[in-house]
Amino acid sequence: MTMKEILKTAQAEKNSHLDYFNIAISVDCVIFCYEDRELKVLTMPSDLKEFAGLPSLLGDLVRPDEDLDSASYRVLLERTGMEDVYLEQVHTFGSIGRHPSGRVITTAYYALIDIKHQHLKLGNKLLTWQRVKDLKRMAFDHKPILDTCLISLREKVMDQPVVFNLLPEKFSLRELQELYQSILLVELDRRNFRKKIGIKDWLLDLDEMEVDVPHRPGKLYKVKPEIRRRTAARRPGSLMMRD
Repeated sequence: MTMKEILKTAQAEKNSHLDYFNIAISVDCVIFCYEDRELKVLTMPSDLKEFAGLPSLLGDLVRPDEDLDSASYRVLLERTGMEDVYLEQVHTFGSIGRHPSGRVITTAYYALIDIKHQHLKLGNKLLTWQRVKDLKRMAFDHKPILDTCLISLREKVMDQPVVFNLLPEKFSLRELQELYQSILLVELDRRNFRKKIGIKDWLLDLDEMEVDVPHRPGKLYKVKPEIRRRTAARRPGSLMMRD
């Protein structure tokens, strides 16, 4: 048999595997923010009876004319009004029974948002920022998705300056340490923390002090421009899949 005789058309391949071509693809976005010294995630109530009363992550089916990254940015734009958001692709979840409507394979992303960002708009009144540590049960398999993204974030912040996407432009070292503690869920020694941050050489001293704070004012810093550029919003097509 020649190679020409072996070759088949794409339509013939589809016709012989119809069940395989009837699987939905979705994206789920774990949108993190930092507020009141707590790491929070954006949720909304599930609209499925099977998960009535349970919070859900924000996601959607991938449209026939878009790729995964474009779909994730679309979800962010529709839900928050923001495009300039740090987004990291984390993992794909494909358990057979993860969605009651049928076979749906989802790719999870996490986003880091400064909650005081002037362009942040939550038009849907059902959207709620919830403390990550308070979420015990969620719709679908969204709790394992949240946990997986949180683990990925914790690994990332130890070596890369992505954490600054959760902070305003100016911040104190006290605020920075409290942010790290909210993510890692550990108390950090003040002296050791400041020493490690200093070694990384990520910050610029603004020669300014905090004002209107209930504690002794601290110096204000911002991220060096070249560091900010490295951790700025990633556009569709620039994301890499993690194992």
